[in-house]
Amino acid sequence: MDKPKKRYWKARLHEIIYEADTPVGKLFDIILLVTIIASIILVMLESVKTFDTKYHDFLNISEWVITILFTLEYIARLITVKKPYKYVTSFYGIIDLLSTIPKYISLVFGGIHALAALRALRLLRIFRILKLVRYLGASNTLLKALKASRVKISVFLFTVIIIAIILGTIMYLIEGDEAGFTSIPASVYWCIVTLTTVGYGDISPATPFGQFIASIVMILGYGIIAVPTGIVSAEYATQTRASKGKDENVQLNSQSCSNCLSEKHRDGAEFCYNCGEKLHP
Repeated sequence: MDKPKKRYWKARLHEIIYEADTPVGKLFDIILLVTIIASIILVMLESVKTFDTKYHDFLNISEWVITILFTLEYIARLITVKKPYKYVTSFYGIIDLLSTIPKYISLVFGGIHALAALRALRLLRIFRILKLVRYLGASNTLLKALKASRVKISVFLFTVIIIAIILGTIMYLIEGDEAGFTSIPASVYWCIVTLTTVGYGDISPATPFGQFIASIVMILGYGIIAVPTGIVSAEYATQTRASKGKDENVQLNSQSCSNCLSEKHRDGAEFCYNCGEKLHP
């Protein structure tokens, strides 16, 4: 095959594998996602002993077929980029490798193939395929709100821990071993479970005074749950007002540079914003 034809097919393969703007590229990614989901289901079914005993050969062969397909895909991704190490060390490159090697490692170390469930991480590609990146602006606002709330929430959690220690100690003195409050740590555990309204029921007060304090802890728990929500909601509203009217520069173009693997190019861009490499039309 002459060089121009080789370059054409290499560019064409790169467009299919790395991009989702073309019908063929989108079809490839959708088939890839379906295969990933099928692989995860197979791994899960293999962990069910009764099902594995009955269909072990089918599950094993299916896993090997999918593993080989993923191996070929990984090799194709290496071939179609100018700097393979960029892909190997990238976020998706590491995930693709981790999702491919467990089945091979299982030949030496039995049972390790269950790590193939790591393929679920490859489903992150759905953000690019369905162009869900448009919703990243809202997620960034939420992250900023959480970051801005971290001091207030930390102080709040510290206060809750102090309350749990105090009330747990009081319950230990009131109830004692007979009711299951065998130590202060066990009593603090009961207080935390009650404050969070989980209520396992493994430890419960028996005396009237202990039940009275437990009632106070339960009522206090409802108020405590609402506080972090209010803090984050207030910060989220502040961040939303601050970002209103600003250009988030969210790009929906899925073109990937074959040289440096940069994405998020502007619609209609001819060259990579990072390295200047010419993009595929």
